[in-house]
Amino acid sequence: MTYKDILVHIDTLAPCKARLAAAINLAKAFDARLTGLFVRARPYIPQYAEAQISPEILEAQAKDLARIAAEAGKMFNAATKSSGVQTEWRSIEGDSLDVISLQARYFDLVVVGQGNPGDILLPGDRDMPDDVLMTCGRPVVVVPFVGAYPIIGETVIVAWDASATAARAVHDAMPFLKAAKSVTVMVVNPMTDTRGIGDAPGADVAAHLARHGVKATADHVQCDIAPGDMLLSRAADMSADLIVMGAYGHARWREVVLGGVTDHILNHMTVPVLMSH
Repeated sequence: MTYKDILVHIDTLAPCKARLAAAINLAKAFDARLTGLFVRARPYIPQYAEAQISPEILEAQAKDLARIAAEAGKMFNAATKSSGVQTEWRSIEGDSLDVISLQARYFDLVVVGQGNPGDILLPGDRDMPDDVLMTCGRPVVVVPFVGAYPIIGETVIVAWDASATAARAVHDAMPFLKAAKSVTVMVVNPMTDTRGIGDAPGADVAAHLARHGVKATADHVQCDIAPGDMLLSRAADMSADLIVMGAYGHARWREVVLGGVTDHILNHMTVPVLMSH
């Protein structure tokens, strides 16, 4: 298993350049084809208001959207021109979440950006990247909206809780794990009565990874702070450049309302995170 087809979401916001640079480097590392996707999402207009907008205004809006899409395409082509990576550009009209989730199903890996509350411009922005994680059926690498990430996957932390989503994330991240210089399986506040977690928390999955040629170290910690904070703290201590974890093991509404690791990481992430649901 490897990543031969990578999709990166392109928009016109400032963090996109770092996200695209990260995606280009991933395509190089895995000798993969890189496709840039821009969604021509029109601002939400209630039906009662749309009837009062003249055709001329709607036409001007469509032309402006086409211009923005063309500029995004030029940015993508300029950034990838000398990379040596095979590329494709797609500009599709529709709802952002629907388009990205549907297109993602034809790729091995999807690269999107962390949501920035200050950049909510269009319908669906508030739910990015959460809804894509939940619906696309593919592993998603979420890149923070602050910083540059030229290297992703040399020092990896696997957040393990023996859940179905964590197991799926480990499987989906196998190309990263096989290529990594360091892999640590991290269990935060292990439940000693959980079947399959082993006498030493994380040891079972570390042994599984060893059978795939991955040299992984099992580690665990009991702490009073939130598991998400502990993961990010360990990532900083280890200079990790990727966290691998399952996304929304519980219902998403429960995590948002009551608090959960996925929601916490998506809001406070300091390194790229590969998530699977």
